[in-house]
Amino acid sequence: MKGAPMPWALIVAAALTFFALSSSGSSRAPFLLDMAVDLAVSLSLTANIMALNAISWGLASLVAGAWSDRIGRRPFLIGGPIALAICMAAVALSESFWAVAFWATASGAAAGSISATLVTEVSSRVENQQRGRALGWTLSGQSMALLLGVPGAAWIGALIGWRGVSLVVGGMALLAALGMVLTTRRPAAQRGGSAKRRTDYRAALSPRVLRLLTMGVAERSCYALAVTFFPTFLQMSYDISLAGVALPLALFALGNILGTLLGGQLADRLPNRLLTFAGALACAGLVSLPLFLWQGGVVMTAALGFAFIMATSVSRPCLMAVLSNVPDEIRGTVLGLNVTSASIGWLAAAAVGGLVIALWGFEGFAPMSAGLALLGTVLAIGGRKQA
Repeated sequence: MKGAPMPWALIVAAALTFFALSSSGSSRAPFLLDMAVDLAVSLSLTANIMALNAISWGLASLVAGAWSDRIGRRPFLIGGPIALAICMAAVALSESFWAVAFWATASGAAAGSISATLVTEVSSRVENQQRGRALGWTLSGQSMALLLGVPGAAWIGALIGWRGVSLVVGGMALLAALGMVLTTRRPAAQRGGSAKRRTDYRAALSPRVLRLLTMGVAERSCYALAVTFFPTFLQMSYDISLAGVALPLALFALGNILGTLLGGQLADRLPNRLLTFAGALACAGLVSLPLFLWQGGVVMTAALGFAFIMATSVSRPCLMAVLSNVPDEIRGTVLGLNVTSASIGWLAAAAVGGLVIALWGFEGFAPMSAGLALLGTVLAIGGRKQA
C-alpha cells in the first residue's frame, strides 16, 4: 500500500542542514597536519580537537533531544545553526590551540543541539514504513559533507587555509538556519505533548534501546575512524600533497552517500532491518583488514576505502529507522541518546585512534575496525526479532 507523501521540502532542508553540521567537524580532517604546525602542537593533540567536538556534540544532543519532547523542536532547529556559525567564525579567528579547542567544543554543542531534534522532526512526519527512505535522504547531507565538503575543503584550504574553511562552514550554517525557518513554520504535532511533561529516561532506556545504542557506538566508531584519519592515512602512506588527496577523498565520500541512500531503501524494502544492519557492518569489518594492512597503491587504497565506507553507511539508516520506531513522547529523547552514543563512537575513534597510531601505526586500525564491526554484527543478530 502506498504511503502518504513525504515532506520533501523539510527533507531537503534537513539534508542541507546536516551538510553544514557534518562539515563543521569533518572539514578539519584534511588539515590535522596543517593545524598542528600552525598551532605548534603534535598531530595527536590536534586529533583530540575532534574528540572534544564529539563529546560536546553528544552531551548537547542528550539535553536537546529530551527538551525537544517538552518544549518543541523549532528553538533548537533555528537557534542551533546560528550558534554554530558564530562558533566557526571564532575558530577561524583563534590564535592558540586552547582557543581553537574551546570554540571547536562549543561548535560541537551547537551542532548537537540540532542533529537529534532534526532527525526527530523528520521521523515524526512520516510513517514507519517510510522512515528508512526519509532518514536515508536526510542523512545523505552528512554523506555529502564527505563527497563535497571534505574534498572541497581540501581544494579551498589549499588557497585560503583551514581558517578560511571555518568561515565558509559558518556561512553554510546561516543558510541552514534560513532553511529551518522556512520549512518548520508548522511543526509536527506531538501526540500527548505538554510543556509540563517530564522527560522519561527510564522508558527511553529500555533493554531494546540500550542494545541498539551499543550497536550505534560500534558502527559510528568504525565510520569515524575512517572519516577522521583517512586523509592523513593517504598523506603519510603515499607521501602525497593535501590537494592530491582530494580525488581519493571524493571516491571515498561517494561510497558514503551511495551507501546511505541504498541503506534507506533496503531498510524499507527488506523484511528485517537489523539483519540488514548486521550484513552491512560485517562486510565493513572484512574490508577493513586489507584497507589498513595492505598498501597496494593509491588507487587500490581508495577503492578499498570506497567499499568500507559504503558498507558502513548502508547500516546507518537501518539502525536509525529501528530507533525512531518508538512512542512520540519519547522519540526526541531516544534519538538524542542515539546522537550521544554516536558521539562516544567519534570520541573513541579520535582519541583511541590517535593512541593506536602512536603505538602501532595505521596497521593497528585493522583489528580495531574489525573488532568493532564484529561487536555490532553480533548484537544485531541477537536482537533481530526486535526489528
